Amino acid sequence: MATSTWQRWVWLPAVILTGGAASCVGNLGDGPGGDSTNQVTAPLVCDGSTIHPGDSPARRMTRFEYDNTVHELLGDTTSPSAQFPADEVSGIFDNQANTLVVSQLLAEGYMTASEGIAATAVKDLTKLVGCDPKASSEAKCGAQFIESFGKRAFRRPLDTDGRALLTGVFTQALATWDYPTAIRLVIQTALQSSRFIYRLEFGMPQPTAPGVVKLDDYEMASRLSYLLWGSMPDKTLMDAADVGELNTSAQISAQATRMLGDDRARGVIENFHEQWLGLSKLDTLDKDATAFPIFTPALKTTWHDETLAFVDDVVLDGAGDLGTLLSAPYTMMNADTAAFYGVSGGPKTSKFQHVDLDPKQRAGLLTQPSILALNAHVDQTSPVHRGKFVRERLLCEQISPPPANVKAVPPPVDPKATTRERFSQHSNDMACSPCHKLMDPIGFGFESYDAIGQFISTEAGKPVDDSGEIVGSKDADGKFHGAVELAARLATSEEVRSCVVTQWFNYGHGRTTTMEDSCTIQQLRTTFASAKYDVKALLIGLTQTDAFLYRKPVTVGQ
Repeated sequence: MATSTWQRWVWLPAVILTGGAASCVGNLGDGPGGDSTNQVTAPLVCDGSTIHPGDSPARRMTRFEYDNTVHELLGDTTSPSAQFPADEVSGIFDNQANTLVVSQLLAEGYMTASEGIAATAVKDLTKLVGCDPKASSEAKCGAQFIESFGKRAFRRPLDTDGRALLTGVFTQALATWDYPTAIRLVIQTALQSSRFIYRLEFGMPQPTAPGVVKLDDYEMASRLSYLLWGSMPDKTLMDAADVGELNTSAQISAQATRMLGDDRARGVIENFHEQWLGLSKLDTLDKDATAFPIFTPALKTTWHDETLAFVDDVVLDGAGDLGTLLSAPYTMMNADTAAFYGVSGGPKTSKFQHVDLDPKQRAGLLTQPSILALNAHVDQTSPVHRGKFVRERLLCEQISPPPANVKAVPPPVDPKATTRERFSQHSNDMACSPCHKLMDPIGFGFESYDAIGQFISTEAGKPVDDSGEIVGSKDADGKFHGAVELAARLATSEEVRSCVVTQWFNYGHGRTTTMEDSCTIQQLRTTFASAKYDVKALLIGLTQTDAFLYRKPVTVGQ
């Protein structure tokens, strides 16, 4: 039976929404987030007397969130979002509300996915519905399912309109076809509704302060679950919302602490770091087979998994602090990783294990092959890319692209010249030097690692010179030797710590910071410092800010 016409009729009116509506360096945290209306242009006084929630744009699920949600909702394990168009990246992250629109192609993807998910779900109707129509009636079982499933799918009890939508679909399908088809079409309709695809927030009816409202308990349940799990609220959160126990800062903090102890938090921790560090680019990474004969496509997977295993071990299982992420003299290895590092007596299986490394050669994320290989050329290293990575990802500075009349190509490999010698042209070229002086001296500090992240001591028959320097930062300036010294410097930099706060804010709220978020950012920096830069404490701190606890009222027509 074809149901495409039916699906389009019940769905399209509800779902088509939109997501939000030359110096060398810019700040990644200064862009607009969500709606640009009512932006604050003067510095705020952060004394707690005024609430500043910032913007709260409607947020569409990302592909990561969609797969997690349909898994929790209906047990689907097929990763249906793999067939959707890729989520557009804005800045660093792919979850920014201003780019999460629903194109016609994505709308068709939602329709196709809902068909497959629903068809699988109704194979065991009694288990799915929790009601036997032979013992009761099809109408009563349908009504029961609509209430329970609708509440979970829309992440709050059904209102009159939501109930009418699903009941109308069920009633007409039951009269036209049969009970299984009616249940299936209820699922398809729910999965294509804006109430499912978007996190729609209106806040409490009564203002907390002029121009400010608190979120209701169900909206808070969703904010918590998508921030910390990238998925829908669990039963514990929904039960708390039912009895009004997601109302105080203490209640919200307690739930956040509980949720970070759940394995579902690993998915968000990994997703953030995958995007922050740019690990998805490993999919298309290639290296010259002559220059690097040990490079294989399988090695890219090994590097990717090593970095995420290391992040999990530090953030969720270990010390938990930013300093360890940036400077730990160990990594997580399996048999493939050990072979790449040349570690004898290392792990013999695919399971990742803690393995200490030479502290003179390796320190945290910056010396992992995933980061080093990504920020290098196909046949040689790249001081430019490696320096740019530090500037943009760890110092939150955005380096301007080269002038239109400049060819941005690396100098050719010369077996008689070192990378430092070949790239010296950037320092001598007046059109290039202002920006390259910010990047190249940092990148030269990585020259003890080749283009696939192997540690080397000579290049072009000469000892490697890995001396580097940071200039133009707020507190990290100075000369250093090698990436290990650089990592130690960055691990204690307030500018880096502040950048990490900003990156987590941008990811967690699906938008970049504005002036109106300055008190929230200041509060988060204080929280992070008080917890000795523990990342889990930072995430709990995110749930205690004005930007998370409140929103501006939604007016008619908005």
